[in-house]
Amino acid sequence: MRTVLQRVNHASVSVDGKVVGQIGKGLLILLGIGPEDDAAKTAVLAQKIATLRIFEDEQEKMNLSLLDIQGEALIVSQFTLYADTRKGHRPSFTDAARPEVASPLVDQFVSDMQQLGIHTQTGIFAAYMKVDLENDGPVTIVMEL
Repeated sequence: MRTVLQRVNHASVSVDGKVVGQIGKGLLILLGIGPEDDAAKTAVLAQKIATLRIFEDEQEKMNLSLLDIQGEALIVSQFTLYADTRKGHRPSFTDAARPEVASPLVDQFVSDMQQLGIHTQTGIFAAYMKVDLENDGPVTIVMEL
């Protein structure tokens, strides 16, 4: 699993001009699923993200987690995180999991985040989406399990 985490003041995702998910302060999580990923990894990743200390405390130090600030998460599936750009000028996406594997794992990750008590919104799997966000910091973390 590969993720790009962006600390945001607010974010939303739209499909066909309609907002399908939006959050206030929290994390925009771009989530890519690989062919070897499984439900055990989704649980580990959810726990890691929920407790990652990347929000500022009173002394402006990154000491607080998403759980600590009672932040929200907007999860957007993104197979393009598995782009292979080593050859040529067109990325290959053969390292990404097939949709029938990836879709249930994205759903499981969303469920894992919700079970941790995080208010979670999502995009629509395999849809053409537009993401709008206001970065906070900016703080952007790339994470892979």
